[in-house]
Amino acid sequence: MREAHTYHDQHASLAAPGIGGLLELLETAWEHNRASLSTAPLSSAQTRVMYIIDREPGINLSTLGQRLCAAAPSVTRLCDRLQAAGFLRRIPHAEDRRATQLELTEAGISHLNGIRHRREQILRQAMERMGPGAQRALVVGLSALCEAVVEPAQQDERGRPETA
Repeated sequence: MREAHTYHDQHASLAAPGIGGLLELLETAWEHNRASLSTAPLSSAQTRVMYIIDREPGINLSTLGQRLCAAAPSVTRLCDRLQAAGFLRRIPHAEDRRATQLELTEAGISHLNGIRHRREQILRQAMERMGPGAQRALVVGLSALCEAVVEPAQQDERGRPETA
């Protein structure tokens, strides 16, 4: 049994630098194409904020700051800029007058969809140069990697699952 565990550990150690390199290539490609995606391009930090709000509509500033590992004033400025661009709206919390919830506007959703569409085009073109077996292996591997990345992110600092 320990032999199988060691086998997986060795493969994970070998794969991690390759995956890191892939992420760097993708980040470079995204940055290169970011300006062509809109007449009002966003910073990468603003784009990350939009992705988080899209996944968690109604998130508050404090939780958004935790997701970004950023200080409250920085998060507030990011949201101020997104709101000024028309991509974000703040909604008063129904039960807590001091709290606000964050949602993307239609323009924000449209902008994010444009980014996703362009990124998917770039990835589709690259994958078309791969054989069918390599494509299937990539899909299976990336699905498993996504699950492994999401699982720890859904736990609090003490290792327990987050509660809403």
